[in-house]
Amino acid sequence: MSADRVVPAHTLFKRLLLGRPLATDAAGTQRLRKLVALPVFSSDAISSTGYGTEVILGVLVPVAGMAALNYVVPISLIVMVVLAILVISYRQTIFAYPSGGGSYIVSRENLGQTPSLVAGASLLVDYTLNVAVSIAAGTAAITSAIVALRGHEVPLAIGLLVLVTVANLRGLRESATLFSVPVYLYVTMMMVLIAVGLIRLALGGLHPLPVDHAQLLHFTDGQAVLGGVTVFAFLKAFSSGAVALSGVEAISNGVPNFRPPETRNAATTLMWTGLLLGGIFFGVAILAVQLKPTLSTEQTILSTMGAAVFGSRSNPLYGILQASTAAILCLSANTSFADFPRLSSIIARDGFMPHQLARRGDRLVFSNGIIALSVAAGVLLVAFSANVNDLVPLFAVGLFTAFTLSQTGMVVHHRRIREPHWRRNAVINGAGATATGLVLVVILFSKFTSGAWVPTIVIPLLVLTFVRVKHHYADVARAEAVAPGQKTSPLPSTILVMVGAVNVGTMRALSFAKSLRPDRVLAVNVALEDGDADRVRAAWAEQKLDVPLEVLESPYRDLTAPILTYIDGLVAGHPGMVITVVIPELVVGRWWEQILHSHSAFALKTRLHYRPDTIVVSVPIHVE
Repeated sequence: MSADRVVPAHTLFKRLLLGRPLATDAAGTQRLRKLVALPVFSSDAISSTGYGTEVILGVLVPVAGMAALNYVVPISLIVMVVLAILVISYRQTIFAYPSGGGSYIVSRENLGQTPSLVAGASLLVDYTLNVAVSIAAGTAAITSAIVALRGHEVPLAIGLLVLVTVANLRGLRESATLFSVPVYLYVTMMMVLIAVGLIRLALGGLHPLPVDHAQLLHFTDGQAVLGGVTVFAFLKAFSSGAVALSGVEAISNGVPNFRPPETRNAATTLMWTGLLLGGIFFGVAILAVQLKPTLSTEQTILSTMGAAVFGSRSNPLYGILQASTAAILCLSANTSFADFPRLSSIIARDGFMPHQLARRGDRLVFSNGIIALSVAAGVLLVAFSANVNDLVPLFAVGLFTAFTLSQTGMVVHHRRIREPHWRRNAVINGAGATATGLVLVVILFSKFTSGAWVPTIVIPLLVLTFVRVKHHYADVARAEAVAPGQKTSPLPSTILVMVGAVNVGTMRALSFAKSLRPDRVLAVNVALEDGDADRVRAAWAEQKLDVPLEVLESPYRDLTAPILTYIDGLVAGHPGMVITVVIPELVVGRWWEQILHSHSAFALKTRLHYRPDTIVVSVPIHVE
């Protein structure tokens, strides 16, 4: 087989895993219609109905026991009011900023650089935590149904994370198609659960569950509980339930991913999201109050209610409910995988993050952003043992910081643009900013010591990192700038050809060096072992080569240090001299054959790249 037709093994594996590359002009075919876009951008919001009630009870049960159920509906109602305000507010954002970017763009255009960086950092932190929480919640749903997997939560969570990452690396449209069925199945099963449960309760075919005193004793630590809850506990429970609002902003970030008319389709999808999220979240709260499940360490509240409503854990409907719940909780991370890479690409184009994040990969997705998100979420899963209750307190600070900045920015936008009905729109966004700002204060007040302090430190550190990255790129731009009228002129040049042995590679490297017509060409060998110097000199003399050979002794068998010292001696007293180092490099055809050869050329190139006025050239020698 000819060399130009050989496909490396790693490339074949990549194509098998991710698919063939997509041309740039195929980007339009990757846009999503509403029914497909909803699972992509709303799975985060909708999936929170699977654990929202549980995290509320997780805060209240330790202080109020079973009386905690009395507070679930009031808290859920408050969450629904904030949800309605956010949906109406972000609908305005979609029409005002159809290019996407959400809170970051709104803050950048209306509030200035620092608020925009705070919004961007907050969203990136929120997206990362969302992936960790979603995967952990999905893992909990699986271990609730499959007892044999309990105790193996972390490896299971990492495996699920890898699957979601690979699916997203295959492209937006493919991941959307893959995830649509589980999301719609979950929505259907939750509606069935709520409807069947409430009807059976109303008709007397289902009764409140008996209290599991062993589990209740575990959560209360055997202490007597209050008949009610304190204001602090109520606020803390509300701030936990408010994680259900995560993902509401996701559609405003991804408007360009919708089919035309983008803004109208995005706004419609946002309204659908609000209705599904609000209806299911409140329905689960009502069912929980009526059915009275006991908070458990062995299975989720949803699992407990599902087994009761459908009769037993062996009922196929229970199995479908748990499977769809686990699927959507894991796949809800897809919202972050859709938005984190896009947002990081926008911030990178502004110069505040590495430029690699601004480039799309083979499948027209921001692959580097996807990988960065996956790695960060994986670290969180390992660090917190894939425990939802430990991760949730970290969650909402970034979310509501971004919400508040976005809504405040929209108020400034309306006052600045003064479009038709701008006063009404400003009032709507002002109400949104006030509501989310109050929620942010509640979260910081009630959950600071429980973990909310972490994002309050991480977000400012990220902002400082953004600023430092921007300064670096500014320094590089100044260093690379060409003065007006600047001319090119030849520089004194010496070429060093690295010689390991006198072979075909050395001959090709010498021929290449001569073709550049430098001021002089020198061959350099580093003698690492006894006798090496004599063997190279003898071979050189035998070939009668017309290039001077310098043999450098290396008593400590180090390749790079003698070469660097030799170069320093050459340029001493010759400021401006450019040294070109030509390195013959063996290239073998199979990946496993690389293991059989030294990688000293790579080590040498790495060291030389950091030396000023030094050019490194590899001359490959291909072995068929």
